[in-house]
Amino acid sequence: MSMTARSAPSTQHSALLPTVAIIGRPNVGKSTLFNRILGHRSAIVDDVPGVTRDRNYAEASFRGRPFRLVDTGGLDPSANEGMLALIRHQTQVAIAEADVLIFVMDGRDGVTPTDEAVVSLLRGIKKPVYYAVNKIDTAKAEPLVADFYRLGLDHLYPVSAEHGIGVDDVLEAVYPHLPQEPPEGSLADVPRVAIVGRPNVGKSTLVNAVLGQDRCVVSDIPGTTRDPIDSLATLDGRQYIFTDTAGIRRRGRIERGVEGYSVARSLRALGRSDVAVLLLDAEEGLTEQDTKIAGLVLRQGRACILLVNKWDLRAHEAGAKQAYEADLHRRFSFLTWAPVLYASALKPDSLRPLFPLIEQVVASFTNRIPTGPLNQFFQSVLESHPLPMRKGRITKTARSAFITQVATKPPVFALFVGHPEGITAAYLRFLENRLREQFPLIGTPVRILVRKK
Repeated sequence: MSMTARSAPSTQHSALLPTVAIIGRPNVGKSTLFNRILGHRSAIVDDVPGVTRDRNYAEASFRGRPFRLVDTGGLDPSANEGMLALIRHQTQVAIAEADVLIFVMDGRDGVTPTDEAVVSLLRGIKKPVYYAVNKIDTAKAEPLVADFYRLGLDHLYPVSAEHGIGVDDVLEAVYPHLPQEPPEGSLADVPRVAIVGRPNVGKSTLVNAVLGQDRCVVSDIPGTTRDPIDSLATLDGRQYIFTDTAGIRRRGRIERGVEGYSVARSLRALGRSDVAVLLLDAEEGLTEQDTKIAGLVLRQGRACILLVNKWDLRAHEAGAKQAYEADLHRRFSFLTWAPVLYASALKPDSLRPLFPLIEQVVASFTNRIPTGPLNQFFQSVLESHPLPMRKGRITKTARSAFITQVATKPPVFALFVGHPEGITAAYLRFLENRLREQFPLIGTPVRILVRKK
């Protein structure tokens, strides 16, 4: 492979948005605060729920400085494993991911043993922590804050997430920890490619082959990679950041501690990437876990390329590719738009098509279709496949329906109709398929939002 590559250890920080995590007990208003921050002086780039069962990631900005906001699951005191163990585990995972923490407590409930335990765990960390007392929405509620000073905290932020009271104060405190947006042309503009998959499918070997050097530790022992490793590659003057991630095992088989943090970091690396190259094992075939990881890629809204690794071991088998393609179609029916590459990380020549594919997929992921051509296409669709009829007849609002693209990374379209409730999932699937036929949307998910005209 004709290319030059160089390691860029510093890119993991210079190209990353800082992460602000909201933590606390259940029902203290974490999600309300999360939504309030996103809706207040915010520019949402993407909203990516379901990275894990108890986390919700979104990109936002405050006063022109971007950051990644995380809404975590509640620290449940009734868990069978014991309250303190659960608090310690969940809080440490949040700390490991975050650059800044906002710990939310319930002003109406007062200080609880759970609050005390979390505050005790947070005392020793070096990351900035801001303590918010929520549900302080009236002047009569303000005296409730006094009870929380017995936790020995220097500063508390009384807020009402529901009404937006005091949220500015918390964000102003966080603001100095948010770096200014990097200048145009910086590494933040370089396409980010995450290499993901289950353990021992050859992720590190692939990255080494792409870089042309031993940037990553390679081993036959599953789980060798603990932290996502960023490397900067340059091909024909075009730069890419490749991220080698830890293998993602089934939830029930993930051990606590180091491996748990590694998987959390892998999911975070996936969320901040533009393209996920999902590695599959040609010898072992597709597994249930492959399907689940593919589902994570889809829920994150990332572009995707499927790379069937170790194909050199099966290339001689008659009908092997047709059989594998049939299995892909059956198991990955929700990912039929992802291009497939059959290659071997041990044979760099077989990886030559990877970079053109990445370029094509990134172009689709960032593509913005002008409203004019988009509606010309849509009107032609309506002529042959009108919107679902209301009460057996086509209404005037159905005839005046229109569509426009409202976001990229991934492409998001808003369909404006008179009666949104009449638009079926089947029609949206049909419309998505027609969009893909008409416009360059290869390797990227597409979202269609239905809005009332």
